[in-house]
Amino acid sequence: MSSDNSKEAIQEHIRVYMMVFGALAVLTVITVLASFLKVSTSEAIFLALIIASVKASLVAGYFMHLISEKSMIISILLLTVFFFFIMIFLPLISYIDSAGVHMPWVSTK
Repeated sequence: MSSDNSKEAIQEHIRVYMMVFGALAVLTVITVLASFLKVSTSEAIFLALIIASVKASLVAGYFMHLISEKSMIISILLLTVFFFFIMIFLPLISYIDSAGVHMPWVSTK
């Protein structure tokens, strides 16, 4: 038998998967509890995206085995997440500006 198929290696993988499952369950409870917070819509969206991003990174890292892949795949994934957040928050910035909220970093020329 190879070392990857030994009983100890399999039990270690199961332990890691169970810990990831527990983390996902806890983050799901946190998501539900966060929905009861009295915060503005933009803060609620930001909080929901943060929690969802952590959950997605756990799923991608452990269940899709990206945690052991080469750094190039990870960097492409992180670049994709970065641009995703930019594209999500661009309409939010436009909405805040049209609602009359003063944003000194945006030029009105």
